[in-house]
Amino acid sequence: MKRPTIADIASRAGVSKVAVSYALNGQPGVSEATRARIVAIAEEIGWRPNSAARALNGARADCVGLALCRPARVLGVEPFFMELISGIEGVLADRSYALLLQVVTSHQQESEVYRRWWGESRIDGVFVVDLHTSDTRVGELERLGMPAVVIGHPSESGSLSAIWSDDGQAVRETVGYLVALGHRRIARVAGLPELVHTALRDRAFAEACQGVAEPVTVHTDYTGEEGARATRRLLSSPDRPTAIIYDNDIMAVAGLSVAQEMRVEVPRDLSVVAWDDSPLSRVVRPPLTALTRDIAAYGAHAAQRLLALIAGESVPPYEDQAAALTPRGSTGPAPL
Repeated sequence: MKRPTIADIASRAGVSKVAVSYALNGQPGVSEATRARIVAIAEEIGWRPNSAARALNGARADCVGLALCRPARVLGVEPFFMELISGIEGVLADRSYALLLQVVTSHQQESEVYRRWWGESRIDGVFVVDLHTSDTRVGELERLGMPAVVIGHPSESGSLSAIWSDDGQAVRETVGYLVALGHRRIARVAGLPELVHTALRDRAFAEACQGVAEPVTVHTDYTGEEGARATRRLLSSPDRPTAIIYDNDIMAVAGLSVAQEMRVEVPRDLSVVAWDDSPLSRVVRPPLTALTRDIAAYGAHAAQRLLALIAGESVPPYEDQAAALTPRGSTGPAPL
């Protein structure tokens, strides 16, 4: 079946295509009775305005974009992005906006996607995630003049509006809790070092441990495989840690499995903390102590700010609620 057209409506209504155009665009030139009949026929046959034609007229696309520079296989098991997108979609759906999602392999390809989307009037704005130090995407979006919200720290977002949470506060709370439990050898299995939030966590972790604990940080790519590999190295070392903080829940669950494989009992011999709580953290045994925040609300706040930018409003940087520690069965006193 072909897509319904203005010609189909004109034929059903017994009027010209010009009259249909006037009626559907709210322009004078047709009677109210004719307008009502045309609108009713359009609804009946499922006609919708062509987005390309609307773009030529300068109309909004009623769509925003999100390009993710991560392997598609990783996204399928990454609770953070699923919850973030659910929060974004909740706000967009209320405004009849769509989300255009594309997976890319590099920042260069991501910038090319932005240029194409913007040039073809397919989107009204974008979300930027996984902010890097000296991120080239920021300058590209500034040159395009496209509304954009960076979900990341404002220190590297240039003139773009940013939304972020204080990762340093969460790190300090976690280290303080583990130190209070008697832990002095604390390791962290971190994400990619070029990410801004990883660098901020690295710095906060080193500062929080200064004078009270021996910190070790191992960087990974956030996958369960890398998290497991890092855990094996840490638990095989002569001075193995008595507590490990993981930068996401996938790696924490993988680390828990490795501890069980190596006969290291959690929490008697090793305490485990996961960053970003999820159902996954709660169904394993023991359930994981986690840094909890409302990621769906985080996405919703980002969407509200992007829509405000698109509407022409001034949107200052916004600090969202920091993650808070939720103790569960995977943490306990340091072994004697």
